[in-house]
Formats: sequence, structure tokens, C-alpha cells
Amino acid sequence: MALRYSQTLPAVVLLILAIVGILLVALPAKNMDTPPEYMYGIVLDAGSSHTSMYIYKWPADKQNGTGIVTQHSECNAQGGGISSYAGVRGGAAESLKACLEQAVKEIPKSRHHQTPLQLGATAGMRLLNIVNATETQRLLKEVENKLRSYPFKFKEATILSGQEEGAYGWVTVNYLLENFVKTEGVKPQVSNPCYPQQFNISIKLGEDVFDSPCTKKYRPAQFNPQMSVSVVGTGDYQKCLDNVKEIFSFNNCSYSKCSFDGVFQPNVRGSFMAFSAYFFAHSYITNLTSIPLTSPSQLEKAIRLICNLTISEMTKRTNQKEKHMKNVCAISNFIQVLLLQGYKFNEHSLPSISFQKQAGGASVGWALGYMLSRSNLVPAEGLGLMKALPLGPWAGILFLFIAVLLIALGYLLMICRYTRNKQGMV
Repeated sequence: MALRYSQTLPAVVLLILAIVGILLVALPAKNMDTPPEYMYGIVLDAGSSHTSMYIYKWPADKQNGTGIVTQHSECNAQGGGISSYAGVRGGAAESLKACLEQAVKEIPKSRHHQTPLQLGATAGMRLLNIVNATETQRLLKEVENKLRSYPFKFKEATILSGQEEGAYGWVTVNYLLENFVKTEGVKPQVSNPCYPQQFNISIKLGEDVFDSPCTKKYRPAQFNPQMSVSVVGTGDYQKCLDNVKEIFSFNNCSYSKCSFDGVFQPNVRGSFMAFSAYFFAHSYITNLTSIPLTSPSQLEKAIRLICNLTISEMTKRTNQKEKHMKNVCAISNFIQVLLLQGYKFNEHSLPSISFQKQAGGASVGWALGYMLSRSNLVPAEGLGLMKALPLGPWAGILFLFIAVLLIALGYLLMICRYTRNKQGMV
């Protein structure tokens, strides 16, 4: 009898498993969408002072053909902007290495060959291109070769126009305010009302001032380009403000209202976001003065206090280096003139400006907008499909397996008891 049971049991178990297998294959299944993977993109913002790398990502299936792009991570390259490596072969390419290596690690390897990689050079390279177009092209080619050496999908390394970047003349402003030598003539020492008190810097008339295309029309007929001039900061709010106003042209308006250069200016309404240099200037102003910039009078009061500070007071309060503090008075006045006289913000509209570094978790600047437009050119991927049983049949099969398990255990228990009883009788 025991022999008969031992022979029958495996066949019964196999029969049950076969039935279950047939049910699993025959039952209707649904097509279930699996979560899409991410696509990635890299944008290098090669500014005048440094280069920042932004890694963006968006769902691979996209929506309406446009990727919902979010910032994945950010990396600031060591050293200056790529234009600062003019004449230094290999320097610009080497400065990007650490950030590119970070991108290799952060982006899944399976996505490397699909990840668009592009570099946009802004103010520094635009200026260098005016002065030395040959060296500019050499730098761009050097950077391009470096980018192509990585496993990403290289797109371009190019110089953005001022309109594309939305720079609003910062290059000209900085150059004029930092290095401009005029009203006083060419002397061994000149004063700069926009520099803080106790700050001074030595510059050469050639390479630091009159070799720039920004100051070409002010170049004297006769001067020694190797002559060193000491620029001494006087921290004079009103004189600095007057100098900044000269950068703008508020004349010759053929409309009812103009901002500057004869451009029509409608009334400002709604909410506004100010980013990049505006954010950092706002941050310095509030940190140095603790004055909320909620009205034109408060803005003027804060800037007056800033321009009266010495360079040591400024560096101590912000824990920043002199090179970052020397232009705060000038830039603050520039923003004041631009917002109040140019765009006509007033007591009611000025509080509507939000100074932000990030929006929705991403750094605000041209790079994200660039990536948004570029993501349209990346083909979308279809959703992954998997077979999935409806809940009812799935629960039924699970119950069947449990029942088989219990029957098998019960049957084994019964055989064990039968064997023991038989042995006891013997």
C-alpha cells in the first residue's frame, strides 16, 4: 500500500502544477504601463568669471513632445571663465574636466550616448571675439575636442549673443566702472567713486583699459599703454550714481513713455522674478544693510549705506573676498537706475519683484531655457509594457497554490501517522 501511495503522489502533484500552469497562460492579461526612464541633458554655462555645468533630466516619454525638464545637479568648474585661458593652451579644456567626470558618474551609463552635451559661452568670450577672433576660435575648438572625448552626444560649443543670454549690458557696465579712466585725464592716481573707501588697485592703461573695444572711443591720441595707474576708491554715492546714469540714454523718446535708448516702456504690472546678477546684488545689499527693499526710498537708503562702507567693513560683514565686494556699490546703483528710471518701478510695483536664485529646485538662468528648447529635438521613447493579471484571477491563483500546499502538507502528515501506527502494531 505504501508503495502505491509513493508512486501515485508525484503524479498527482505534477498534474496539479500542470493545471496551474495552463491557467496562468490561458487567463487574460492586461497591458500595464511601466514608469518611464529619464533622459538627461548637459549644459555648460561658460560665463566671464567661471563656468557652471547643469545636468537636467526629463521623462523619456515626454509630454506633448516637450520634456518636463528638471535640474538634476550642478557643478561649478574651478578657475576662471574659458576666456581667461586665452594664450594658455589646454587650460580651458582642463578646467572642465572635474565637472565632466562628475557627469559621467551621475548619469546612468545606458544613457550616456543619448545625452546631449552643449556649451554656451557668454560675455567673456563675446568680448574676446571682438579683440582676438583667432584665439576665440582656438579656445572653442579646444573645448569642443574636450567635450567630444566624453561618451555623451556632443551638440555644440558656441558663443551666445547678448539677446540670447539676456545680459543687459553687464560686460560694458563692469568694464566701464572697473577700469574707466576719464574727467581726470591720464594721471598716476585717479579716484573711482564707485569703489569702496580704503580700496585701491593698480592697472595698466593698455591691457586693462584702452585695449578694450568698450573704451575705444575714449582712448587718448597719445598715451603710454604700459603706464601703471593707481585707482583709489572714494565711496561717493552721488558721484557713483551720476556716473552710472551716463551709461543710459533717457533722451529722445518718441512715445508717451520710454525706458532708455528710445524704447517704449509700458506700465509694469503683475509679478516679476529677478535672477542671476540681480539676485546676488540683492543678497549683498540686504546682508550689508539689513534693510528690506520694499520701496524706492528703502532701496536708495540701503545703497547709500553700502557706498559709505569701507572695503574692510564689507568683507567682514559678508565674509567675501575684496574682488566680490569692490563692485557692489556700482552694481547696486546700476540696478537702482535700471529698475526705477528705466523700467519705472515705483512704490506699488517694486515689491512685486522677487529676487531668486532658484525656481522649482533649478538654478535660474539661460541654461534651463536652452535645455527646454533642445529637449524638443530628443526623440521620445514609448512607455514600457508588461503583462499583469487582473486582481481577481491573480487572487484565485494565489488561493489555488495555497490550497495545493495545504493539501500536500495534510497528505504528508497523514502518511506519517499511518506509517507510525503500522510500525507500532508490528
